[in-house]
Amino acid sequence: MIALSTASVYPESTADGFELASRLAYDAVEVMVGIDPISQELEAVRHLSEHYGMPVCAVHAPCLLITQRVWGVEPWGKLERSAEMAAAVGADVVVVHPPFRWQREYARGFVAGIAEIEQRTGVAFAVENMYPWRAPRREMEAYAPSWDPSEQDYAHTTIDLSHTAVSRSDPVEMARRLGSRLRHVHLTDGTGSARDEHLVPGRGTQPVAELLEHLAGERFEGHLVVEINTRKAADRQARELDLMEALAFARLNFAAAPEPR
Repeated sequence: MIALSTASVYPESTADGFELASRLAYDAVEVMVGIDPISQELEAVRHLSEHYGMPVCAVHAPCLLITQRVWGVEPWGKLERSAEMAAAVGADVVVVHPPFRWQREYARGFVAGIAEIEQRTGVAFAVENMYPWRAPRREMEAYAPSWDPSEQDYAHTTIDLSHTAVSRSDPVEMARRLGSRLRHVHLTDGTGSARDEHLVPGRGTQPVAELLEHLAGERFEGHLVVEINTRKAADRQARELDLMEALAFARLNFAAAPEPR
């Protein structure tokens, strides 16, 4: 299943994300809960899914700095509402970032808390890899207990290839470390700069094709989600071409893998 994150169409709306996913022949949608009011409304998301005939495979919890006040300020409350939306629309995954270091109480109980909420709700919480924040002469560990989910005992995880670019990590090696705990992949790219670029796969330096081939060889059954930045697209046509290129790249390289071991 190759899905489109609604974040990929920003500054267009969540509704536009569903429409584009349907028209460009994606298999599903990941809903980024963000500043767009539609993304925050369970019934609106369910209506869009039914109207466009596009299943929702995942809900991305509002974890970004820009969404700190979406669904309140209490972090566990945000995850509860994300699980509620996921269950209501038929998604089996909630994507969540590790806590910021200044969220000390949340961070202290995060690993155990994720296990508890998964068991109670029946929804997989796939913790996403992040990265150190870098300046020209400094580097800051911004996430706790770690930006690398392979270092913690999470049952389900997400690899984002723009984030591996910023952290200068090898996503294929990270996938090997995670093994069956890898549930979700954000297909994107980056050049290794300190900026979280979210380029179209193939336009950066990340081994996106190699990761797809590795996953196919391992009979990966999770979600492959295109999550790219199209904010600088000149117009709607240019945005569509980026989304089409990303989808074609994913299908070509996942299908071109060697025979499963």
